[in-house]
Amino acid sequence: MTIKSTYQAASLAAPAIESHFAELVETSKHDNLGEIAPKPTQLIIEAIIDVAFWASLRKEEGSSPKISLAYLPPSLSVHPLIFEKPILLTPEVLTKLAPAAEHAGIHLGVWHQENNELYIWGTTRHIPDHTFVLEVIEPGLLVIKHRRIHGFGKFINVAVLKGDEIKIIDSLSKSLPDCPALLSSLLDFTATTDINNPLNVLIQLAASMRAHGHGGSLLVVPEGSESWRDSIIKPISYPVTPPFKELRNLLAQNIEEKSMPLWQDEVNRTVESLAGLTAVDGATIINDQMELLAFGAKIGLSSSSSPVNEILVTEPVIGTSGKIIHPSLNGGTRHLSAAQFVFDQRDAIALISSQDGRFSIFSWSPCEGLVHAHSVDALLL
Repeated sequence: MTIKSTYQAASLAAPAIESHFAELVETSKHDNLGEIAPKPTQLIIEAIIDVAFWASLRKEEGSSPKISLAYLPPSLSVHPLIFEKPILLTPEVLTKLAPAAEHAGIHLGVWHQENNELYIWGTTRHIPDHTFVLEVIEPGLLVIKHRRIHGFGKFINVAVLKGDEIKIIDSLSKSLPDCPALLSSLLDFTATTDINNPLNVLIQLAASMRAHGHGGSLLVVPEGSESWRDSIIKPISYPVTPPFKELRNLLAQNIEEKSMPLWQDEVNRTVESLAGLTAVDGATIINDQMELLAFGAKIGLSSSSSPVNEILVTEPVIGTSGKIIHPSLNGGTRHLSAAQFVFDQRDAIALISSQDGRFSIFSWSPCEGLVHAHSVDALLL
């Protein structure tokens, strides 16, 4: 394959991405995880990124394309829509086809022919575990990702490219001391995810919070605990009594394969409803069993505490390092309030979404003796 990439980030990012997918394939073979997707080479990765980037800057009838490309042959898909003749992968073709594949879950299938040129063979909704997927989010913003083992839950992000900025996700961050379980789940590409796992739903909540674009605060407290109330200004604007248990009840159900789509739709609708509450001024509060306790709550200083003066800020991206700063330098009022809440309520976590797309998970780090702010917007795209 002859590659003449004119998008420099494509050639710079391709080696690390190839290494990630090579590790996926070896892990899958070792663990006998069944049918897996083919491993993309560095040249193929570079070519797909290059074409997708230039397509993202084009417009069709005034709209920028939103595209998801999956690298696999039609034979590895289930019920694919196959074109009579494959179409050469070019920015012009991607721009034209984008409206037909812009809905969530639809991928344009990409594969190579004997001449090693890349072609679009059709569309598919069903892809094997670990399939290389490139998603065009907006002009100049690309995310490389893959499906989780057994396919349930949010895809695992591998890299984010925005213009000349490259972020390669550091999956080893999950093994660091005090890494919260939510972040570990977002990073662990080798783990299977139970459909009834509250962590998986919390990831969906985080992604939905970021997607609604209004910004928001979600506080997660231990089930049965009432100590969090000492850090909330009274009266609470919208207390929920008794707690709203719809998500908990859905997770407690025994799901048969035939009823899975209906159950997933119900979970998605409930998640979006709860995420919508975070757009209301103040914090939404749930417990770790996904029961809604309140929303529109104002965070205050605990009666037995003092103002938080330092936090540790990190991002699970290769080449970055943590920094200790005053919490006021990490963002606006939401971020400062979240840092204070976790400083006072050290068995809780806080999820904070900004209107500009930034997303942070605040948790207490016993090892550092500080509130740890994990910047994870690159994991939620």
